[in-house]
Amino acid sequence: MRYSRQELFTPIGKEGQKKIRDKHVLVVGAGALGSANAEMLVRAGIGKLTIVDRDYVDWTNLQRQQLYKEENVVEQLPKAVAAERRLREINSEVEIVPHVMDADRETLEPLVGDVSVIVDGTDNFDIRFIVNDLAQKHNIPWVFGSCVGSYGMNFTFIPGKTPCLQCLLKTIPMSGMTCDTVGILSPVVQIVSSYQVAETLKILTENDEAIRDTLLTFDVWQNDFFTMKVQNAKSNDCHSCGKVRTYPYLRYENATKAEVLCGRNTVQIRPKTIGEINLDELYNKLTKLGKCERNPYLVSIMDGDLKVVFFYDGRAFIHGTNDMIKAKSVYYKYIG
Repeated sequence: MRYSRQELFTPIGKEGQKKIRDKHVLVVGAGALGSANAEMLVRAGIGKLTIVDRDYVDWTNLQRQQLYKEENVVEQLPKAVAAERRLREINSEVEIVPHVMDADRETLEPLVGDVSVIVDGTDNFDIRFIVNDLAQKHNIPWVFGSCVGSYGMNFTFIPGKTPCLQCLLKTIPMSGMTCDTVGILSPVVQIVSSYQVAETLKILTENDEAIRDTLLTFDVWQNDFFTMKVQNAKSNDCHSCGKVRTYPYLRYENATKAEVLCGRNTVQIRPKTIGEINLDELYNKLTKLGKCERNPYLVSIMDGDLKVVFFYDGRAFIHGTNDMIKAKSVYYKYIG
């Protein structure tokens, strides 16, 4: 009964619903697009959903990130954890696995073994290039989504059939706009995520002939809608999907160790080696230096006008600056 309306849709039916229930989707990023994708997939009856996100819920998220509420902001709850709690309330039948961590080559590859589709819920191309190389290496379809201002974009990458992201960006220039510079309208998020989930359901139910092979772009404010054929962008010389593959974004030297977070006036710093830190010990240390707050997932301290947040996987957010040199100086002041 629960999925009866979805099963009445002929291309899915009862057999397609069983396929959805037997599949595993990885959502990378639990912000606007990621949370919207996650909710629709859970309501659709996906068997297993893995969510990876590095951030915690902020007041600015509530305008468009539909899984979160004010209580999550006050608690400084990591998005992956807040998403899991809400999604379990929506559908207790789904296996939901949250990971509070940065999405990079080391953390994502162990997760993709039995994944049927990777859904893009990220806000930067550093992570998307990593996802692209992992998808090509492990032959996993992934569904790209991007939105900023009133503008949205969507494409489905099928290894061996379509151009990969590396191929596409040589042909399709990106604007360079971010939510920090031009803002974002919530309807754009809903439209992009709806296209992403529709494409994901086609893959999960093995309706391959229905998968759209064009790049879709739209602007809800200017009332523009375009689709573009991009098959000719596929390159045999591409190092990610061509004849000789080196997967450049899975190499250590191409990993970003510090970066400015979109729309947050914040720098994220990752340690040289990945490993959990003892939050109890860190909290006891920092309370001697200033007023601290903590929950099971993070510890935070004010440093003048800056707020420093340490996660149990060793990462830190330096809020209040986009200056990486300044942020690193503050980070080393506490970590050494």
